[in-house]
Amino acid sequence: MRSALAALLACAALSAAAPLHAQMREAPPIAEDPALEARVMHLSTELRCLVCQNQTLADSNAELAIDLRNQVREQIKAGRSDEQIIDYLTARYGDFVLYRPPVKTTTVLLWAGPFVLLLAGLAGLVLTLRRRARAQAAERAGGVDAAARERAKALLDEPGGRA
Repeated sequence: MRSALAALLACAALSAAAPLHAQMREAPPIAEDPALEARVMHLSTELRCLVCQNQTLADSNAELAIDLRNQVREQIKAGRSDEQIIDYLTARYGDFVLYRPPVKTTTVLLWAGPFVLLLAGLAGLVLTLRRRARAQAAERAGGVDAAARERAKALLDEPGGRA
């Protein structure tokens, strides 16, 4: 009985560890030049992963992010400045590759969009609360308006209507 329980627990542990093994990757080799790697990581924090949801290249483990970090590394080895590397990647992938895109006509929606949506949501909330308050005030005042009372009276006064 104990061996069956031990075997069951071992199977459960292996099943739980299987997804972890699927995500494991080989660690990148230790950098030959720590200054170069520090510069790559600094630039990678300024650039967005094109695949991930709101992650920098430094934070992402996606294959495209690894490729982009390698491109940055090669550009640094070629002697390019940070601005030249950012300009190269922006020309190739657009402003979306920048983690903080500049404010210009093509990116104004990125900067203003959240505030516009927030204001629209607040305006909708205020309108809904006002309508609800008016409806509750009308219910407390008598429930129905004069025109509705007249229609109800006319229906009740009709021949065959209920009295």
